[in-house]
Amino acid sequence: MKVQKILLPIIAVLGAAVFFSVFIIKEVNQAIVLQFGDPKRIIVEPGLNFKIPFIQNVVYLDKRILNLDTPPAEVIASDQKRLIVDAFARFKIVDPLKFYISVGNERVARSRLATVINSRIRNVLGQQELQTLLSKDRSKQMSLIQVGVNAEAQKFGIEIVDVRIKRADLPQANSEAIFRRMQTEREREAKEFRARGAEMAVTITSTADKEVSIILADANKNSEIMKGEGDGERNRIFAEAFGRDPEFFAFYRAMQAYETALIGGETSLILSPDSEFFKFFGNIKPKSQ
Repeated sequence: MKVQKILLPIIAVLGAAVFFSVFIIKEVNQAIVLQFGDPKRIIVEPGLNFKIPFIQNVVYLDKRILNLDTPPAEVIASDQKRLIVDAFARFKIVDPLKFYISVGNERVARSRLATVINSRIRNVLGQQELQTLLSKDRSKQMSLIQVGVNAEAQKFGIEIVDVRIKRADLPQANSEAIFRRMQTEREREAKEFRARGAEMAVTITSTADKEVSIILADANKNSEIMKGEGDGERNRIFAEAFGRDPEFFAFYRAMQAYETALIGGETSLILSPDSEFFKFFGNIKPKSQ
């Protein structure tokens, strides 16, 4: 019994020592073994490992590619245009010891990287015009940003895999100003279209009036020509008829004159009985009383 009482505490202590001395590294992790805060070993391979219990402790670091969403940053382009840039980065820890010494943990590392990325974005994009930032050439600028950020990240034991811009928008005030400017521009274009339409309407109306005047003038001209030709033809026929029978022609003209002159009306016509006008009435003798 005395032996059992002695062995049980010893077994318990040994079990606790074994329990606290064994640790497992997963495939997604890498570890730093610290002894009173001083790094002693770097373990990057997965598997079962040992440490001195109660003296050493283990700090686990992720060795996968990690994502970082940076807060939106306002960038002033070289043409003094403002742009809100929202970027993200992908990074991984390649030097656990340098990472632990420089930043300590992943939370601090993310904060430091976000500051570096936003600073580099302002530096690179601030040298370009807004039109360039919104064009296909933006990928070249992102490559420059990645190179600059990677140079800073290496001081933290971090490798930057990629840096991309998720969103690039104008500030709210600029958007409203651009909207008003676009609205004014559209109104100006509408006024120009209406003015051009009114000008075209006046031109079409003037052209139509001119064509109408020309058509009417041509019609009047043709009618006068046809009328003149008709009068000439009539006179020719009269002349021909007069040449064939002058006495009948004189009689016919006299009948026309009688019809025109002797028609009823308020006008009185006083002629002498022996007037040439009555030569076709024969001898007119007064009646005997």
